[in-house]
Amino acid sequence: MAELGSVVTRYGRLCMRLSHWGCKNRPFYHIVVIKKNFPNRHYIDPLEQVGTYDPLPNAHNEKLCSLNLERIQHYLAGGIHLEEPVAQLLGLAGLLPNHPSTYSQAWRNREALSNESTRRTNVILKENASE
Repeated sequence: MAELGSVVTRYGRLCMRLSHWGCKNRPFYHIVVIKKNFPNRHYIDPLEQVGTYDPLPNAHNEKLCSLNLERIQHYLAGGIHLEEPVAQLLGLAGLLPNHPSTYSQAWRNREALSNESTRRTNVILKENASE
């Protein structure tokens, strides 16, 4: 019984997080594996980069995300800690169940589309072409 309590995950001290690259007005993120207690800085090399994420829509209105699924599954099997934005991306990619904050954000977006009083003023919605 003593062995069950002392089981240590292989990657328990590591986390998967977004590392900000690019400019302030043109963000770009690397999905990296790094120690939990390290700050998110460029001068500290991560253990491994397992993906990229470009949050700004391109010409086809797509937000691009590339993932090395084989390595991500390897780290997930070892018990790595996921930060919330990475968990949301992996949920939207279909690798994990969707994060609960993804559902609440979708609910707020649907509410803003149907109710003009809850809509934020800084969001520009495209008008329907049929009107």
